[in-house]
Amino acid sequence: MTETGSPKRIVVLGGYGVFGGKLAAALLRKNLFDVIVAGRSLEKAEDFCRIHGGRPVHLDSSAGDFQNSLAKLSPFVIVDATGPFQSYQGGDYRVAEAALKAGSHYLDLSDGAEFTRGIDCLDESAKKRDLVLLSGVSSVPALSSTAVEALRPAFSRIDLIETTLLPGNKAPRGLSVIQAILAQAGHPLAVTRSGQIETLPGWSGLSRRKIGSAGEDGLPPRWSSFIGAPDLALFPKHFGAGTVLFRAGLELSVMHLGLWLLSWGVRLKLVRTLVPMARFLQLAANFLKPFGSDRGGMEVKLSGLNPQGAPMSKSWTLIANDGDGPQVPALAAEILCMRLMNGQVSPGARACLGEIELKEIEPAIAGLQVSCFEAADPKPTVFQEALGNQFNSLPMSVKALHTVFDRHRWTGEAKVSRGRSFLGNILCNIIGFPPARERTPVEVTIERRGGKEVWQRNFGGKIFKSVLSPRDRLGQGHVYERFGPMRFEIDLARTGTRLCYPVSRGKVFGVPLPLWLLPVSEASEFEVDGRFRFDVKISLPWFGDLVHYQGWLSPANAKQP
Repeated sequence: MTETGSPKRIVVLGGYGVFGGKLAAALLRKNLFDVIVAGRSLEKAEDFCRIHGGRPVHLDSSAGDFQNSLAKLSPFVIVDATGPFQSYQGGDYRVAEAALKAGSHYLDLSDGAEFTRGIDCLDESAKKRDLVLLSGVSSVPALSSTAVEALRPAFSRIDLIETTLLPGNKAPRGLSVIQAILAQAGHPLAVTRSGQIETLPGWSGLSRRKIGSAGEDGLPPRWSSFIGAPDLALFPKHFGAGTVLFRAGLELSVMHLGLWLLSWGVRLKLVRTLVPMARFLQLAANFLKPFGSDRGGMEVKLSGLNPQGAPMSKSWTLIANDGDGPQVPALAAEILCMRLMNGQVSPGARACLGEIELKEIEPAIAGLQVSCFEAADPKPTVFQEALGNQFNSLPMSVKALHTVFDRHRWTGEAKVSRGRSFLGNILCNIIGFPPARERTPVEVTIERRGGKEVWQRNFGGKIFKSVLSPRDRLGQGHVYERFGPMRFEIDLARTGTRLCYPVSRGKVFGVPLPLWLLPVSEASEFEVDGRFRFDVKISLPWFGDLVHYQGWLSPANAKQP
């Protein structure tokens, strides 16, 4: 440790890199610390210090004498800003262990889920030495968890936490960052959806995302895809969230979609990994750097139920302009160095979850072209938007079925009957309606895709899909339901405690159907003894009854009575 009264010494390992350099420069501007810029390249450290100050030191964490070399520096805090942390083998906490031996606090900028989650193996040792070891002191999970902590008091239940990172194309791209992304592309990611663990391919789930407010203050729509982050492993348990998703995107479509195409090579097992392409793709990215912008952003969005039980979404957004985006991953480490200096962090080894507060970010971004703001959406679900205030008066189980923020699955049982018309049965088979059965298991999966819901109904192995979307945002109950080339307009209506689905108009391949060909839908949803019930009867003029199915559903992960 440094002597009493002397500046606290902070060793930034990788202190001349993209994010480590931003942190080292920020700490040097405070004139409160003795900053050592360390790494494998003494030449790069010296070049950095000539511009920003600090003391350059050669320090290689893979060297056999690393622990002794670090101890000789007598650090107060060591910050590991190297990586990629995804490449560290399980239990490889050599830098953190060296910090313990040197009597130093430790922070790292890890974005590797397993690495960040596993650091608590050193918790006992850290507490014995009254030291702090925090992993993930970066945009995620440090800042993202801080946003969740700030937003969650407004919720009685959190169904979804979704974080989206969209950096500007002109942001610097370190080799370790590119390697971290390529190490995940095409490989399975473990995610929690509706309380269940499932896997998704890295860089899958293409979706155009817009974050921030409309106009110049927000970012225009950009491509995004699923990618790994510590949030996926830590948030479900820590925040009690049913679903946790994480997305990232590249501003230029040619880059984002190009990586998406390359990821299929891994998915199809044509190549084992894309990591060997890192240097080539870095050159390609640098070639395209003049295109795009220097504006990036981050959004953390929570969706769930408010204290009155109504669906609600809230978000925290950070927008960085004028190339200040790379400063963001260093903000949490800068704040925590100050807190450690003032003795305001509890000892122990753990992931960096909720260690700082949103109010501490404002002083840290002073002088930067970075803005933060919160927003709320009181009607975030498709049926809530379509029904307006009527949604809140629906029976509890009916509201629950239609409260879809990401995806959920319901299971149950049904009775199915068919009409006697030969042509009507042919039409049913074309649409995919189930065959007649006295009792058949039912599984309904509803997935939110933008402003639409994709419904997949499985009646004993017979699957048919439709897509539902609100016709307008007036809350008057008008929705569209599309079955392939057929689209029907439904005027949702409340009849007592039932939600009914009468068809008012229809089109096939965009051609309006005459009334004598328009299906008659006697469909309703209701509740009996707390359980969701459905009764759907569809007929067609000149053909008579087509199909009639009725039964019950319950959440797939709920215990059945």
